[in-house]
Amino acid sequence: MAPTTTARIRRTAQNTQYTYHLPRRVHTVHTYPVLSPQGATILIYGHENGVTLVWRGGRRFKSEIEAAADKGTSTNGRQNGREPQDALMIIDSDDEDTAQEEPFADQPQFEEDLDDECTHPEIVQTLDLEFDTPVFHISSLPITPCLSGDASWDGVDILKHKIVFAVSCATRDVFLVTLPLVPASPLSKARSDLQESLLAAKAGNGKWGEMVTLLAGQQKPSDSLAMSLVKPRTVHDRSKSSERSQSTGRSLHRVIVAAHSREASGTLRLWDAPLEDTMKPNSPIEPFQTEYLPKPLTSISFNPTHSTQLLCNASPAAVRIYDYNVASMPHDDLSEGPFPMQGSWLISLYPPFIRQATMRKPILAASWVARGRAIFVLLADGQWGIWDIDGVSPQGSAHFGKPGSGILGDAITKFNVSGYVEGTSPLRNPASQRMSGTASEFVPMTPHSRRDALASSSGPERLSLVSGGVIVTPLPAGTSTTADENVTLWIGSSDHVFTIPGLLKFWDAQIRKGSGGGVNLFSGAQPTRMIRLSDLSVGLMGERCTGVGAIVRFSETGGMSTPGSEGLPVDIVVCGESRLIIVRESEAAVGARIGGVISRRQRQSDRDRDNSAIIVHPRPEQPSSVTYNLSIGPRRKLSRPLFTHTYDEPTNIGTTQIDEHNSTAGATPSKPSSGFAFAANLEFAADLEQDDEDERDVEVEMLDIMEIDRELDALDTGRGRGRKKVMFET
Repeated sequence: MAPTTTARIRRTAQNTQYTYHLPRRVHTVHTYPVLSPQGATILIYGHENGVTLVWRGGRRFKSEIEAAADKGTSTNGRQNGREPQDALMIIDSDDEDTAQEEPFADQPQFEEDLDDECTHPEIVQTLDLEFDTPVFHISSLPITPCLSGDASWDGVDILKHKIVFAVSCATRDVFLVTLPLVPASPLSKARSDLQESLLAAKAGNGKWGEMVTLLAGQQKPSDSLAMSLVKPRTVHDRSKSSERSQSTGRSLHRVIVAAHSREASGTLRLWDAPLEDTMKPNSPIEPFQTEYLPKPLTSISFNPTHSTQLLCNASPAAVRIYDYNVASMPHDDLSEGPFPMQGSWLISLYPPFIRQATMRKPILAASWVARGRAIFVLLADGQWGIWDIDGVSPQGSAHFGKPGSGILGDAITKFNVSGYVEGTSPLRNPASQRMSGTASEFVPMTPHSRRDALASSSGPERLSLVSGGVIVTPLPAGTSTTADENVTLWIGSSDHVFTIPGLLKFWDAQIRKGSGGGVNLFSGAQPTRMIRLSDLSVGLMGERCTGVGAIVRFSETGGMSTPGSEGLPVDIVVCGESRLIIVRESEAAVGARIGGVISRRQRQSDRDRDNSAIIVHPRPEQPSSVTYNLSIGPRRKLSRPLFTHTYDEPTNIGTTQIDEHNSTAGATPSKPSSGFAFAANLEFAADLEQDDEDERDVEVEMLDIMEIDRELDALDTGRGRGRKKVMFET
């Protein structure tokens, strides 16, 4: 079952939320970094029966192809008036029908241009890969988001037309999946052979052109996944013929998949798997390295620059870096493969201690930033910090200006910059939170009171219950901008979801703020802050936040080669238990552009056709401001003239007003300068000719005004006179 393709749109003052209701319970969501050939963003989410791929945005399928798929017919026409370039050859694995039936060749056909009437990216296609088991974790290669034609990692062309990702299941199995980057056409999903059996579309049968490789060796389910792409070193053999064959085989790039589990006291395993279909093994792949740990890890991630370095979060003890290509004992290494049997631990980074306790702060998440040269850390009490590994801080290296590492400290590794997330003070001061609350200490464990129970718990162990995460999204470098990164983090619940539009500018601003220098208007450095996303709980409808993601906003023009310049550079993906929310910051918000402050307002016609969301506009005839007479002086009588002349003197008010009325017919009337300035125009109003159906009774109106005048005089004459007797009954 695919998700509903129609989004529920909700617009707030800060952002626009697109909510998608899913038919299954969602465990994780992942954004694939490479766009499809027709310009769609690919979302992969794991659920109770496998994974589902969603193509969102880009060019849609041709309407006649969708109509033919609804009727159950197939056509072999040209694609966009040309020969099909993205044809997918899908060969069924049924031995009985192989010689009789011809293989189905999928030929997806798309429109020439984007839909101009569409105000937001729509879901073009969905695809379910069934594993018959829940999928808990999804990982892809750590590459910069780009177009399909630019997806190349050291000459690997398979990334230009294939999706490569790894999944871990509840049955301790890890799979490496490759799938065509082009979405399957409606005709492919309407094939008759898919309706003959419920297991026909199971992952690994090849119905969608996929290749599934089993990575065996684990005894318990994985807690996290990571993958990287490397080119192994060439192994020289004694035989020339074998050396030639091995050098030819080793020249191909291969995928390194890492996973850790709670087996024993903690186990880290790494697999070496091929990418090409011709190199697919017939049996499950066994790990080439197994590292036994003193305690289980929390998360792992590969370095995007140094592909052999693995960042391991051993919370709360430390964050460690493991290199599987550096042998721990080079002289005793007996490995015959391209990698040693045992890797090396390069460095350990230690977080600070909890206040008035001997325990360290738990590390919720740690991720590579600055293209693998620094580490961004989020702690359980709301503190965040950056460890400068290679001395890439904007203020320069700390070693007297010489290039080197910016790591300082022994028992506690000092952060280069650090701070606290907004709204997390109850995690650091639970006593003040309890004193400010109610007197009762009983908190019912309902979905709405879990946050209060967490904040009201005492002791350092309360921080072990806090959940959170960090997602780092590299931003493509444009013609006028340098490459930067977007950091999205969440802690506790959907009420604390934040994003940093540009990490390098944010890092520079925090250093200037800490040194007390502020921001120099002439230095070119602009202030950058951590932006909080609000009103997300309404879109989740009471569900808890299970994770976040980010989608790079490529410009919605022909090339789609640079991120959009309006608003945030990314769209935030918030994952609930059965819902996905894609949050886009409103373009009319102030300070949306990175490195500057802008205020952009759409025209009324643009907002009317923007989308189908309910938007309330003010009445056009309603004035923007109203003037009131708040003078404390004595009230004037209505019969007293308000201008320099009196009503007994000859005046040409009527002639002047009639001329102005004829010359400014249909214009908006001007506002009076004082509270009763309309009294000067009563004579003109009485002489003005009107239609019979709209005729006014001027005498009645004048009598009413005279009665009001008498009441005001009575109030003025009686003000301050006499005394009122008040009787109090006892």
